[in-house]
Parts: sequence; structure tokens; C-alpha cells
Amino acid sequence: MSGPAVNPRVSQFIPSRVVAARHIFAIVASQFNPSYVQGLVDHATRDLQTPLAKVALHRVPGAFEIPIVVRELAQQKKADVILALGVILKGKTNHADNLSRSVTDALQRIALDYGVPVINCVHTFANDLDARERCLEEKINRGTEAARAAIEIANVMSDLRTRP
Repeated sequence: MSGPAVNPRVSQFIPSRVVAARHIFAIVASQFNPSYVQGLVDHATRDLQTPLAKVALHRVPGAFEIPIVVRELAQQKKADVILALGVILKGKTNHADNLSRSVTDALQRIALDYGVPVINCVHTFANDLDARERCLEEKINRGTEAARAAIEIANVMSDLRTRP
């Protein structure tokens, strides 16, 4: 007997939406590919809005500018968790791949250097259909997943930092 079919394109990560303590979440969102990024922002913000959470939104011109603002927020300890939201669409050159790798590497380095969790929700899509499915629709929205991961890691870090 086998279980239900699992779609490998859909994340199976579904933590609780419970915020166990007061947390500050910062979202750094690209203004490039605005409709897709706004979909991520809307979905993430909806899931982060709880009585115990504060959400601050910071807009930057494009995905390449996200890490510098994330670093500033991390350095100043302005948030418990930072969510980086952006959409990169592939074109005919390798620019999208270079940009994506650069942003990903920078975000990971910032998280480790400053001890502030950074949720990387800067996605590179092959086409508009993929972006629409993951940024605007409900079924596999990456903004929702980013918010849920942010809540989960905020709770884990809070627990680790308050234990005697």
C-alpha cells in the first residue's frame, strides 16, 4: 500500500504558524519584476502578521541590492529574522545565474557572520509561468513558505538563546 503521490516541485515543509514569542521580522524586497515580488511580499506578510510579531518592509531596486540592506539590518540587529524576497527571470545570457549565485552566497555569509537568520526567497525562474505559480498563486507560494520558515527559525533561535 502506498501513500498519496508527492509532487517533488512542492515543498513539504509546513510548520506551525504559531509565534511563541515576540519577534521582529524584516522583509527586504526587490522592486524588479514588481508583480511577482509583490505576490511574495503579500503572502509572506499575511503569514507573519500575528499579535506577537512586527514586520518591517524595506524596498530595494533589484535583487543585487538585497544583500547590502540585509547586511545593514543584521549588523544593527534590527530584526530577529530577515526575509530576502526577489524574482530573477532567466534571459538569453548567463546573467541571471551569476546574479542568483552572487545573491545567495552573500545572504548565507551575512547570516553566518552576524548570527541573524536570513530566509533566501530570491528565486530564479525560467519563465513567467513558473514565476506566476510560485509568486502569485496559493498552491506553492514561495512567500508563504518563506514566512513559515521565518517563524520556525525565529522560535528555534529564541529557544536556543533563552535556555540557561
